[in-house]
Amino acid sequence: MDKVNVLGVKIDKVTVDAAADRILDMLKSGGNHAVYTPNSEIVYMAYKDTDFCCLLNSADMLTADGIGVVYASQILKNPVPERAGGFDIACRVIEKIAETGDRLYLFGGKPDIAEKAAENLKSKYPFINIVGTRNGYFSPEENDGIIADINESGADLVFVCLGAPMQEKWIFENRDRLNCNVMMGIGGSLDVFAGVAERAPQKWQKLGLEWLYRLIKEPKRFWRMLALPKFAFTVLIKGRKYPQEEE
Repeated sequence: MDKVNVLGVKIDKVTVDAAADRILDMLKSGGNHAVYTPNSEIVYMAYKDTDFCCLLNSADMLTADGIGVVYASQILKNPVPERAGGFDIACRVIEKIAETGDRLYLFGGKPDIAEKAAENLKSKYPFINIVGTRNGYFSPEENDGIIADINESGADLVFVCLGAPMQEKWIFENRDRLNCNVMMGIGGSLDVFAGVAERAPQKWQKLGLEWLYRLIKEPKRFWRMLALPKFAFTVLIKGRKYPQEEE
């Protein structure tokens, strides 16, 4: 599959629908697959941390979750077809597995968020097979129990919503101990499914301003957002030094 190398992170050039279809293929094929959805902040984090960059590139698929990554790919003259955000991909996958019966486990968020998300999803998709939930607050000593619970649930797909870089590191460190076919990091998506957070209106999304909408709604994100101009400047200055290859 074609990729674009953004500061060392090799992003798959997929649409939302293509990414969802690929996840469904992973579910059918068996094995053990990791899917991450890096935005500009995460890519810049990987640029500063070689180990984290290698971790991201070990995934079976990386999608461009963030308009900044889309713009970076255009600057590098190797554009991704569209923004393929984790929440949007997850929605497409949920629509499909509600028909196929694949078993879904929701892991992450504050206490009761995963349960509320499951409740809302079951209301919208009566035939969806959600086999377990677990909040994202746990001690290292509880990790073995979480893995056991996921395995005992028989989950085929786990949405890991611990926030970056914790969710990517958790998947990387535990994927060989899990019996599920796909683990996907989708950040704060459970909050949206649970109804305690909202997406930006479509017009904001189409203008590539969802980040600004979130900043207005959550001013505490300001310091995190400072990574965005750093990311843009680094792509302009150093981005072309990274080889672009079709893989």
